Amino acid sequence: MVRVLLALDDDVPQAQAQTNAIEAMVETASAAEVYILHVFSDNPEGASVHQVEAVRVASDRLEDAGVDVELLEASGSPSDEILRYAEELNVDQICVGGRKRSPTGKALFGSVTQDVILGTHRPVLVCGSSVE
Repeated sequence: MVRVLLALDDDVPQAQAQTNAIEAMVETASAAEVYILHVFSDNPEGASVHQVEAVRVASDRLEDAGVDVELLEASGSPSDEILRYAEELNVDQICVGGRKRSPTGKALFGSVTQDVILGTHRPVLVCGSSVE
């Protein structure tokens, strides 16, 4: 069995690209569990992970492909929460979305993807945005 932590933000095309990659990976596995995590950086109205369109799209597609899916939500630093859940759930792989940024943009704003890659010993799958 393969266990994957799929970290999603609000970007639906990005979620589709990540879901494509997960579907391709789990096709060869005897069984798969995917934990879909959305981290709210600011959630004063108490939104739920079930209200995030990107999460719903990914969850529906993976369930249709026969994958066991569990939805998770957290608040705070996305990279810290992704790393915490990966460790807590003992996943085999972490899947994150990548974005094109200039070197200056990366230095000024940081990069969740970079923090996750540098903060874990687990394999990290970085997916670009999907154009469908």
